[in-house]
Amino acid sequence: MFSTGEAQEIAKNDVIGYLKVLEGELGDKAYFGGEIFGIVDVAVVPSYSFFFAYEQSGNFSIVAECPALIAWVHRCMEKESVSKHLPDQHKVYDSMLERKKKLQAK
Repeated sequence: MFSTGEAQEIAKNDVIGYLKVLEGELGDKAYFGGEIFGIVDVAVVPSYSFFFAYEQSGNFSIVAECPALIAWVHRCMEKESVSKHLPDQHKVYDSMLERKKKLQAK
């Protein structure tokens, strides 16, 4: 988010790599535990709130890179316990931009 040039490209590739590992672990299952929404899903799904910020900062598409992971997110978001409690992606992005501005002002 806060890097540029080669460092940003490395960070982007790292994020994509981490997400592909998660997608590989998910495989063809509905949830990480199979057909049941479980503890791993609960632990991982909050990272979705940062996806938009990552995409905007790194100029890439997580949907294009990890479509099965995005399908999993959509299944998770169908659960009220998830959709009502995750921060809005755009608000997270705006917050990160504000933080970046403050860091650059120092």
